[in-house]
Amino acid sequence: MDFGGAMNNGGDNAVHHVDLVSWYMDIPPVSRYYLTGAFLTTAACAVDIISPFSLYFNWELVVGGQVWRLLTSYLFFGVFSIDFLFHMYFLVRYSRLLEDGEFRGRTANYVLMLLFGIVCISVVASYLNVHFLGSALTFMMAYVWGRLNESVRMSFLGFLTFNAPYLPWVMLGFSVLIGNSITMDIIGICVGHMYYFLEFVYPVVADIRDWRMKRVMEPPMVLQWMCGTFQGIEQVNLQAHEHAD
Repeated sequence: MDFGGAMNNGGDNAVHHVDLVSWYMDIPPVSRYYLTGAFLTTAACAVDIISPFSLYFNWELVVGGQVWRLLTSYLFFGVFSIDFLFHMYFLVRYSRLLEDGEFRGRTANYVLMLLFGIVCISVVASYLNVHFLGSALTFMMAYVWGRLNESVRMSFLGFLTFNAPYLPWVMLGFSVLIGNSITMDIIGICVGHMYYFLEFVYPVVADIRDWRMKRVMEPPMVLQWMCGTFQGIEQVNLQAHEHAD
């Protein structure tokens, strides 16, 4: 960004400010809250208000009463850097695409997906020497989005083109090339595959085979109420009647 130009032209600076605010407010709520939490957590660490040592995931400390680590380990993506911006880009992009796409009007289902990812990733992390888990959750989002958009063509660095389902594998390969650990990448892909199967594959199989339990990933009423998507029995019956007519 050209800070000098912004200082010399107050009108342009105001326009840019409004555009940034508009962009931020256009992000759907769950994705916006996650982005805000990640940014504020990193900012608090940058000015030494809190220490990363009080945020990282450690199962023994969680059991010992420091339960906030179950959440904060997904909010810290490192110090302000190119790597941090890279993570924020992927977080906002694929969280937003999911929330505005497949989960539009189903906020509770999207929150349940994130909770499922947090629980599964945390369980796996308790057996491994990993401390900050947000990148695994981002990989889970990218995996689910890719499987839901199989015909979308994508490009990496302008020369490698591929279909969306291969996105997490391309990202994993890039991590290998630059020498980063791929542990979190693999965890995110595996958890994403588990969620995709339970949410989108299992209901189809259950319906074909006429199993009693048609859906596994159905958000509880209390979560639907908290997310503002709860429909009472009378409203559901009314919609069903109108659909039948």
